[in-house]
Amino acid sequence: MSKVYDVIILGGGPAGLTAGLYAGRSRLSTLIIEKGQDGGQIAITDEIENYPGQMVEGESGPSLIARMTEQAKKFGAERCSDVIKSVDLSGDVKKLVGTKGEYEAKCVIIATGAFPKPIGCENEGKFTGKGISFCATCDAAFFEDFEVYVVGGGDSAVEEAMYLTKFARKVTIIHRRDELRAAKSIQEKAFANPKIAFMWDSVVVKVDGDELLSTMTVKNTKTGELTEVKADEDDGLFGLFGFIGYNPNSQLFEGMLDMEHGYIKTDDNMHTSIPGVFAAGDIRVKSLRQVVTAAADGAIAAMQAEHYVSNH
Repeated sequence: MSKVYDVIILGGGPAGLTAGLYAGRSRLSTLIIEKGQDGGQIAITDEIENYPGQMVEGESGPSLIARMTEQAKKFGAERCSDVIKSVDLSGDVKKLVGTKGEYEAKCVIIATGAFPKPIGCENEGKFTGKGISFCATCDAAFFEDFEVYVVGGGDSAVEEAMYLTKFARKVTIIHRRDELRAAKSIQEKAFANPKIAFMWDSVVVKVDGDELLSTMTVKNTKTGELTEVKADEDDGLFGLFGFIGYNPNSQLFEGMLDMEHGYIKTDDNMHTSIPGVFAAGDIRVKSLRQVVTAAADGAIAAMQAEHYVSNH
């Protein structure tokens, strides 16, 4: 591709789309590259309650993202679907090589987000998509009237467990400690829900089954005792959902940018350790990863990109 954009944005989640909206509105030639569907984590979120200005009567991740996508489009941000394989961020013109082509820009905003951490049990890969899931809104309907288990104890784990009670006949939260980490208001709802049970001080060490997940081995973190959980004979399977955090999508930039535990370090203005390269959203080292903070990061990154382009 011969065109050199003012800014290329990697990622079409809330941070990337907000950056695209602000960059386009600032009359920068802007390209947003997204490898999958827009929205990132929020695209698989059933219910949003805490985004300022959302529809109070009910907002889903996909509905919010659809409007963000339209806004970015309105202000002229170009779109491309591609998987970036390598980058050269060293020169005045940044080069990105994807499976479909090469892209160049004066500056880059990295908004590649994060992806769910694996549960970490034996045979996990074999049963992912065959009983194991990391997305309640994607897969809850498959477990209508079945039993499901949720691994984790934070806000997302407990919220997703409550969502799953709309479908499953019983939801058991498996947590490695003896108390949840979720916000007290979320915990109260979970404890009051008759469909939710708890397995404390427990981790899943192995999963098994024929074609579909039907047994798992759970280990007590205090006693070391192993318990085998089997699917109800009439069911023949159960669901296991993992919500134990995320890993940053930053492998592409290892060795190039300053990082902390795989998250990209920036200053308050989203500058990374390379001039003309900015990071926004869940990929950054930050204290709160929410839609509202991702959007704020994207806006700041785009305005800093505008300053950078104007002065170089």
